[in-house]
Amino acid sequence: MKLDITTLDGAGAGSIDLNEEIFGLEPRADLLQRMVRYQLAKRRAGTHAVQNRSDVNRTRKKAYKQKGTGNARHGAASAPQFRGGGRAFGPVVRDHAHDLPKKVRALALRHALSSKAKAATLIVVDDIKIDDHKTKGLIERFGKLGLSNALIIGGSEVDVNFGRAARAIPKIDVLPVQGINVYDILRRDTLVLTKAAVDALEERFK
Repeated sequence: MKLDITTLDGAGAGSIDLNEEIFGLEPRADLLQRMVRYQLAKRRAGTHAVQNRSDVNRTRKKAYKQKGTGNARHGAASAPQFRGGGRAFGPVVRDHAHDLPKKVRALALRHALSSKAKAATLIVVDDIKIDDHKTKGLIERFGKLGLSNALIIGGSEVDVNFGRAARAIPKIDVLPVQGINVYDILRRDTLVLTKAAVDALEERFK
């Protein structure tokens, strides 16, 4: 599929042929859902924890004798039913990550790229290098391109001035091509790729 290339100022800069096997697939919602769930689960810290009955510092002495009082057969005061006792079945420190085959993850990324191409929310720019790191000037350029909620993918390294200017703009994310991922693609309305990023993606999926 052919797509026009533009500059940051909104001027034309030729066209590019995109690989149909990467940008021309019919998006599958089930693959995208599995990948987003995988990413969100993997980034959870899992550090939630409570004190169970073995962690609570309370007396283990039996409150009263076993028989003859008419009361329930209670033991240690650290039992969950007592005020100040341990929590029953509370969360523990654990890893929330689960496995997803490498081929499925790669396929999900291709489907995410294809979903942006199919929705006509994919823009290819020639380069994202700018002369200064002023945010105001970059906002004006984004206005020419109609960008207000976008993920911008550069080459192997993002231009320092561009990264500094863009980080103060809300709903604009900038990543090198190595950091491209399904969740960030889907959470932004528009995907902006540089020519270097397109070449790197096509080389990656060759």
